[in-house]
Amino acid sequence: MTVFRCATASRARGDELAGTASTVRSFLLLEHPGPWGTDALRDARLPDGLGAHLQLQSRRHRVRVLLVRRPGRRAGDGPTRVVAARAAGAASWAEAADLDRIDDVRDLDLAALGAGRSLGLEPEDTPVLAVCTHGRHDACCAELGRPVALELASGPHAAAVWEASHVGGDRFAGNLVVLPRGLYYGGLDPESAREVASATVRGEVLLEQLRGRSDLPMAVQVADIALRREHALVGLDDVRPGAVRVDHDLTTARFAVAGRGEVDVVVRRVAGADAHQLTCTARRASTIPGHEVVEVRTAT
Repeated sequence: MTVFRCATASRARGDELAGTASTVRSFLLLEHPGPWGTDALRDARLPDGLGAHLQLQSRRHRVRVLLVRRPGRRAGDGPTRVVAARAAGAASWAEAADLDRIDDVRDLDLAALGAGRSLGLEPEDTPVLAVCTHGRHDACCAELGRPVALELASGPHAAAVWEASHVGGDRFAGNLVVLPRGLYYGGLDPESAREVASATVRGEVLLEQLRGRSDLPMAVQVADIALRREHALVGLDDVRPGAVRVDHDLTTARFAVAGRGEVDVVVRRVAGADAHQLTCTARRASTIPGHEVVEVRTAT
């Protein structure tokens, strides 16, 4: 009997990666060795009431809280690492601290983080590579994510790598998020993950596997990646988003493009035609909405 895997089905359909990044601007990574259960904050063995506290605060202040652990290792008795990050293009930032107790995370001001303000921690200058390996949430995340995390942890980028709880987009496993920029990558295997890590060090993106920037709406993610692909622009700030106008199913996004001035990209949201099982455990089929680039024109 063949076991259904959503990532295998997604690749067979040729699902488009561009424009599928979760829309998140503020992240909090909290070290916890696991197990994480199906819903990490609800089911992980956190101190009494901490999971509920983080769930409430994260929803209230729009902060994505991820539980993280070092690949292939169990935590010892040392401090608990916490990383706060804000995805905001060239103004992105990250900071980190070692907590004496995991429960000390309650003292962090998630309202400030959600508003893009510093928590007063130490600046974190090295990009974070967070690989989703949350197998209890979706089997594909473990089966495809763990080899990616272990590969990166065995190389020159080991200090930057964390296994992470659910980041969004199970069917695109292996998924990796680069922080603080909020760059979502999907469909990774160990080889392409190494390419992502190397591109990150160079201050570049890997267009083939890029799902989008989490600080942009999905339609604008599509426009950003379309411009990059058309002009082979891989520098982090070669394409800078500006004003966005939404009119029903049409989104017009303005960008400052390196060497080409300001450009407007018009993207149409399109409804999915067929329904599919989009996660390994989904109980019903769903359609996949998408986007298409309608027009690219010089801004006036």
